[in-house]
Amino acid sequence: MTDTNENPQDSSSASEPALLPSQLALRRVAIDTYRENVAYLHRDCPAYRAEGFQALSKVEVRANGRRILATLNVVDDEKIVGCRELGVSEDAFVQLGVQDGHPAQVSQAEPPGSIGALHRKIAGERLGRDDFRAIVRDIAEHRYSKIELTAFVVASNQGELDREEVYFLTDAMVECGRRLDWQERVVVDKHCIGGIPGNRTSMLVVPIVAAHGMLCPKTSSRAITSPAGTADTMEVLARVELPFGELAEIVRVHRGCLAWGGTADLSPADDVLISVERPLSIDSPGQMVASILSKKIAAGSTHLVLDIPVGATAKVRSMAEAQRLRKLFEYVAGAMNLGLDVVITDGRQPIGNGIGPILEARDVMRVLENDPRAPNDLRQKALRLAGRLLEFDPDVRGGDGFAIARDILDSGRALAKMDAIIRAQGAHPFDRNAPNLGALSFELGASVTGVVTAIDNLQIARIARFAGAPKVVGAGVDLFRKLGDPVQVGEPLYRVYAAYPSDLEFSRQASKRCSGFEIGEAQAIPHLFVEF
Repeated sequence: MTDTNENPQDSSSASEPALLPSQLALRRVAIDTYRENVAYLHRDCPAYRAEGFQALSKVEVRANGRRILATLNVVDDEKIVGCRELGVSEDAFVQLGVQDGHPAQVSQAEPPGSIGALHRKIAGERLGRDDFRAIVRDIAEHRYSKIELTAFVVASNQGELDREEVYFLTDAMVECGRRLDWQERVVVDKHCIGGIPGNRTSMLVVPIVAAHGMLCPKTSSRAITSPAGTADTMEVLARVELPFGELAEIVRVHRGCLAWGGTADLSPADDVLISVERPLSIDSPGQMVASILSKKIAAGSTHLVLDIPVGATAKVRSMAEAQRLRKLFEYVAGAMNLGLDVVITDGRQPIGNGIGPILEARDVMRVLENDPRAPNDLRQKALRLAGRLLEFDPDVRGGDGFAIARDILDSGRALAKMDAIIRAQGAHPFDRNAPNLGALSFELGASVTGVVTAIDNLQIARIARFAGAPKVVGAGVDLFRKLGDPVQVGEPLYRVYAAYPSDLEFSRQASKRCSGFEIGEAQAIPHLFVEF
């Protein structure tokens, strides 16, 4: 495996030299500014006065031969930074790679070279390839303020990028970071656009496909607005924050991994854009396509199975909307030479029983172990997706993938592969029969007798997050009923687990306001539209 566009990091010096008159002592300010470099200067700092800085302006910080751009905050409390100190936020401090007290210099930053292209997009103009490359490069280098980033995200959402602009944006996002080459003809991955709680199919698909012998280096994200991401759930079982060299060796030996993608520097502009999109709840089709495909292509994938769930409380609400999104994905993937198989799936309800890291890890291991308590919907969906990936193998005939995937799972080969990956990444203690769930819990009972006709994905996820998931790994919601199940008044629909009384009460009040379940007559269940 080789990788391109990698910038080696200099090591910090063992002893810090004395400060020159033009230098300030670097100070780590322990504030998580979420993907934004922030610098802190005292109002009485000589550099602040001499340079004519203004709060929220962009500055250039130099230390140990490295340079970063940051947004300036001005402080009046010497407990934060002194007059001869330059404070930097957590992300910025890591990028500089030095110790507290190391000499640093700060100066006015040049305005982003792409600011003209940004203004044209705000005005509603269509941008070309070079425009997007300039914008994305400046975003990746943190040259844009949060205000400018927000302007780009909103302008791209309101103006709705045309399909060629989405291709230009995707291509630019790939080019501005590391790009991996695994030196194999077929490198596969699977991705879901999200929005469905408990949908941990990746943790089943990877060991199935890797046991078949196909290369599947799965790097996943942590949860931002959901009760658990794949990385959060895998971390219950094993380490997920791996140095890149170690991750690559695991993939080489075991044909797969399940790791957090934050250390790989793949499509770095995407991480910056997400830091603005998520608080604004903006997830436009063009930006979604560019975000997903740029990450997969940069990670070295040659073939991708994409899961688009459709349902009343999913990200995609109708089949017509799903087909439009599918065509956009297919156009951009074709332009980027990525083999793509889009699968439209059932998004009417959560997948599996558990919502939250430990509960979802329990469900995954039950499926791998062929435990009779395993949720069948999670098993069947994972087998279908794995089967589609297996059919990218030239030696597998179309239509045979599902049966091959089922044989790998039923035979125990998928479990053996998962156990090997867990050991290689560094196993965490996990009792599969008695997982360490939150000590506090309550059950929500049905208010009427009938049949479960609807489950609100968003509300169930909200209740799980109120309970503490994913930060509290043992928190979450354990579902006892799914669509079409009969229920008597008072019978439990789900149990909520929490570790702290306040979290338990938040989730209890949320479930009282809206349980997330609708109960009625069987004919009220919405029709299922899927492509399996």
